[in-house]
Amino acid sequence: MSVADWRPAASRQTLRERVRLLAAIRQFFQARGVLEVETPLFSRAAATDPHLHSATATLLGETVYAQTSPEHHMKRLLAAGHGDVFQLFRAVRDGEAGRWHNPEFTLLEWYRTGFDHHALMAELVELVLSLHPGEDEPAVDKIAYRELFRCELDVDPLADDVPALAAAAGRAGFSVEGELDRDAWLDLLMSHALQPRLPAHTLTLVYDYPASQAALARLNPDGRTAARFELFWGPVELANGYWELTDPAEQRQRFAADNARRARLGLPAMPVDEHLLAALEAGLPDCAGVALGIDRLLACQLGLEAIEGVLAFPFARA
Repeated sequence: MSVADWRPAASRQTLRERVRLLAAIRQFFQARGVLEVETPLFSRAAATDPHLHSATATLLGETVYAQTSPEHHMKRLLAAGHGDVFQLFRAVRDGEAGRWHNPEFTLLEWYRTGFDHHALMAELVELVLSLHPGEDEPAVDKIAYRELFRCELDVDPLADDVPALAAAAGRAGFSVEGELDRDAWLDLLMSHALQPRLPAHTLTLVYDYPASQAALARLNPDGRTAARFELFWGPVELANGYWELTDPAEQRQRFAADNARRARLGLPAMPVDEHLLAALEAGLPDCAGVALGIDRLLACQLGLEAIEGVLAFPFARA
């Protein structure tokens, strides 16, 4: 390790920009009557999503999990009648490091009662544009997940089989050793073939993901797609949002399906959040929620090629 590693990675001016950004976010939500909240970093439950890896700690003699997002706790606040809420949360995800990843990072997460995912997409874009520091604000585009695959790769992500998806990957210039299921192929095509093609300096909203990638989103009436969306700045994913699932029985089934898939992938099962399920039983109001990566947003605003430049001390220097 170099002796220079004690120095912060971000400049003083960048840290000032970070302060400006956080203050502007708070002002945006305060003007709309959205309550700022704080929720626990540690919980006895963890994210079951196979793509997320929770870090563990021992507190008061118990094994607990650092939260990958404040989603479950914030939904409990909604179920308790606290109304629209937002949070600037220090999330932790194990196994995530790279140009656009740091194991600990800042998430802005908020929930709006009475919103569907399209209404929340509109507010998300309004927020991001309001936070842009200069006059050269990004353009905005919006496209359905299925349409993006059809236009760019000439495949149907809702109907085509694994060989068709593998062939599309070949046409895009890459191949994979070993076997992948449909969702893994779709994830690979999205990240390696489609995201790099998204136009630079443009906010692209991709919505209505396949039902198999619903996570905590409700399904659309067609039963084949979920009311889920993602926001990209150029090729960089900034946000993931849902028109939230409110059915406790279906949510329990999804947690079980996640853990079953984790077992197939050789990953440990994660403890299900019974507090969240109890909150859903009590009644989660109709709402939509989204998580926005603050470090990535600031890096994109400043034209940086990695998030290290907006962090005082990234993991390598922690």
